Amino acid sequence: MKNLQIDIKNALPFIDTEEFKNYDKYVKEEDRKLDVKTGKGSNFLGWINLPETISADLITEINNTAEELRRISDIIVIVGIGGSYLGSKAIIKALSGNFDHYKNDKIQIVFAGQSLSEDYHYELLEFLKNKRYSIIVISKSGTTTEPAIAFRILRKDLEEKFGKKETAKRIVAITDKSKGALRELANKEAYKTFVIENDIGGRYSVLSPVGLLPIACAGFNIKELLSGAKSMMNFSQSQDFKLNPVYQYASIRHALYLKNKTTEILTSFNTQLDVFNEWWKQLFGESEGKENKGIFPASAIFSTDLHSLGQYIQEGLRNIFETVISVEKTKFSLKIPADMENFDNLNYLSEKPLDYVNKMAESGTIEAHVDGNVPNIKITIPELNEYYLGQLIYFFEKSCALSGYMLGVNPFDQPGVEKYKKNMFTLLRKPGFEDL
Repeated sequence: MKNLQIDIKNALPFIDTEEFKNYDKYVKEEDRKLDVKTGKGSNFLGWINLPETISADLITEINNTAEELRRISDIIVIVGIGGSYLGSKAIIKALSGNFDHYKNDKIQIVFAGQSLSEDYHYELLEFLKNKRYSIIVISKSGTTTEPAIAFRILRKDLEEKFGKKETAKRIVAITDKSKGALRELANKEAYKTFVIENDIGGRYSVLSPVGLLPIACAGFNIKELLSGAKSMMNFSQSQDFKLNPVYQYASIRHALYLKNKTTEILTSFNTQLDVFNEWWKQLFGESEGKENKGIFPASAIFSTDLHSLGQYIQEGLRNIFETVISVEKTKFSLKIPADMENFDNLNYLSEKPLDYVNKMAESGTIEAHVDGNVPNIKITIPELNEYYLGQLIYFFEKSCALSGYMLGVNPFDQPGVEKYKKNMFTLLRKPGFEDL
C-alpha cells in the first residue's frame, strides 16, 4: 500500500542548504519534547497517541450510536464551532460527492452554531420543518456563545416537534466528562454522551469522538480513518529525516519562515478539499499565531483560484510559499470527446482523461510559481479515502505541534481568541462584564 509522500525539492533552492542540514538534529530535539512531555502545553498532548490508544469498545459505541441516529433521522445537525466541527466537516466533504451536499445513504449532515448569522439559523429551521432530525452538540463547556445559542434554538424546536422524552433520544452531547453546563444538562435530560478528554484541544480533536461520530453518521469508515492516522503516527517516529515526512515539512516551513516567507498557501486541484483547507487554516493559525510570530495560513483551490489569485501569486509580494496537496487517483473516469468541427481547438486533447489535463495544470502551475520565486512543497496521497485522509490529518497535526515548538510558542493554547469574546460580552451587558 502506498503512503503519503512529501517533495521539498522546489523549496530547497530558497534556503541555505548547509543550514538546513542542522534541522535533522533540531527537529528531533523538538520532537523529544512531545515524546517526554516537557514542552509548552504538554498537558494537551492526548491526541498524539490517540490513533492507537482509542479503544475498540469506544469505536463500536460510536458506530452503534451513529447507526441509531441514522435510523431515526433524515438529517443530523452538528452543533459546534472551530475544532468542534471543522475536522468532521472537512472529512465528510472530502469523501462525499461534489453534489451530495454532505448527503450519504439518505442521511444529510448539516452544521449549526459555527456563526451568529440570524439568516443562516432561521433558514436552517425552515429547512428542518417537517423533517426527522437529530442533534450532535459538541462543546466542552456548553457555554461557548455561538453553539450554545444554536443549541438552545434547535433544542426548543425539537421539543416542540417531538416532546421532551423523544427529544432526549435525538440529542447526543460530546462534552466534558464531569463538569460544565452541557454535562449538567445531559445528565439531567439523560442524553447519550461522549467525552472530550481534558488533554485534547478542539483543533486536535478530529480523531476523537468529536470528529468520529459525525463522520460515522455520514456513513464513512472511522476504523480506516484511524488506521491511516496510526500509520502516519508510526512514520512520524522514524529517526531518519529523509523517511519522516513530518520532520521534513515542519523543518522546511521553519527554514522558509526565517527567509521571510511568512505566508503559506495550501492549495489543491481537487474541489473536495476546500473545507479541509479551512480545518488546516484553523490548526496552524490558532497554533502558531502568537507573540507576534507565525506563518499566516491561506488557501486556494486550483485551477479555479488561478483565475482570481494567480496573478498575485505569480508576481506579487514575495513573502509567500505554497504547499500543494496532490491526489494521484480520481474516483471516476471522464474522457474529453472528439469534435468534428473542432471549433474550440481542443481536439489535441481528444480521448484524454480530464484528470490528465488537471495534472498537467498542476505541474505547470508549480513550475511557473517556482520560476516566479515562490517555494513549493508537494504532498501527495494516492487517493481520497478514509485511510489516506487519516494519514493527512495526523501528518498536519504533528507537523503543526513541531512547528509551534520551533517558533518557541505554545501550539496548544489560544489566548488571543478571548479578546473578542470579552468585548462582545461587554457590549451585550453579560452579567459580570458590564464594567470591563
